[in-house]
Amino acid sequence: MSVETLYQKGNDEYATPDWIKNVLFEGWYDPCPLSQGLVERDGLYSSWDSDKIFINPPYSKPMPWIERAIAEAQKGKTVALLVKHDSSTRWWAKLHEAGAYFLPIMGRIKFHGNKPAPFPSVIALIVSPKDGGKDT
Repeated sequence: MSVETLYQKGNDEYATPDWIKNVLFEGWYDPCPLSQGLVERDGLYSSWDSDKIFINPPYSKPMPWIERAIAEAQKGKTVALLVKHDSSTRWWAKLHEAGAYFLPIMGRIKFHGNKPAPFPSVIALIVSPKDGGKDT
């Protein structure tokens, strides 16, 4: 299977690499898991009942997930998002305005079949005010 087939436009089924999901964010709630052909739940509009949330949002339309992540962080939660490293977008600007920390991933993430993604990635971390606020 070619890289072009794996990363075709409209394909949002990119499994988060284990070293990110099961090591860095082990135990964090994921409202946006792969569908794997199963009946999908709408994680964007479901309840996010955790203080630590990890999201690998759809690459085709990350803005609604980013807006929800910012809203959840304002409620005192910590949210990490695995997104394309693309500072030219409106959703990146929203993350920046929300005070997100950008943790670039060196090299290209390998999503499927150990082939590198055709784009760089970054983890955007929005720290809840209770965890990241200024000392009083």
